[in-house]
Amino acid sequence: MAKFRDSRLAVVEQTTVEGTVPTSSVHDRALGDILQQTKNLTAEQVDQILAFQRDKRLRFGEAAIALGFATDEDILFALSQQFHYHYAPAEQHQLSSELVVANRPFSRQAERFRAIRSQLMMRVFGGEPSKMALAVVSPDSGDGKTYFSANLAIALSQLGGRTLLVDADLRGPRQQGLFGIESMSGLSSVLSGRAEANVIQQIPALPSLYLLPAGVLPPNPLELVERPAFGLLVRELKSKFDHVIVDTPAAVHGSDASVIASRCGAALVVARKGKSQLRSLQDLVGTLADGAGHVAGVIMNEF
Repeated sequence: MAKFRDSRLAVVEQTTVEGTVPTSSVHDRALGDILQQTKNLTAEQVDQILAFQRDKRLRFGEAAIALGFATDEDILFALSQQFHYHYAPAEQHQLSSELVVANRPFSRQAERFRAIRSQLMMRVFGGEPSKMALAVVSPDSGDGKTYFSANLAIALSQLGGRTLLVDADLRGPRQQGLFGIESMSGLSSVLSGRAEANVIQQIPALPSLYLLPAGVLPPNPLELVERPAFGLLVRELKSKFDHVIVDTPAAVHGSDASVIASRCGAALVVARKGKSQLRSLQDLVGTLADGAGHVAGVIMNEF
């Protein structure tokens, strides 16, 4: 494996390699085995389910529900494991309620994120030669950029490939709190040459999703993302993950977002219905279009 010339980035190579998902998992197991593990069913309870299943000619899950050993939600979660469709079960309380694709994967809101994901798979993540990271930008604070970035990353991870969410908002980061991750090390540590091991963390409930948190807030956020090290980092991350989503500071705080977007190669603009000003939105899209990045589109947030 090729090594980094910049020693500040070597920790990222180590972390992403260590975070590789094992090839053996629950996907090839029977529904009964998964349900037995997730519901802590005893051998006696499993025998009761099997006997009832044979007697009534039901599926294992239907028999478990009929006997009161499982709920519809339990069966749906077990099926999701078989079909490589990861989401957080109801008891996964460390995930914020804002993460609708993880917490309510079959809701109307989650379906909208999947529709956007389909468009982006064609426009941005369309193949290895044109592989790009996607910066999510917005004109102002409160537009829903962080909410959108997190849910889009979850939706991409549910395709089965390795997805990385980078919190590059070095002015007011929120991703770490949304996913319940505790870490003082992150992007700012990598870019300042002070990173420790394991700066990239796998989200336990979503095994194909990884998070690179912002880290300690630096006094010079714009200067950090303007350094060559950030461009080198993004390029390396794109080679190690199937999809890379980058959350950015709102444009009202400075030019961080446009700089980050140019390094990523593509940008998606998030505006908020009834809040975003048309002039600010036009200025942001114009700035992005003049840069090195590709403007993938504009999303109107109604949440």
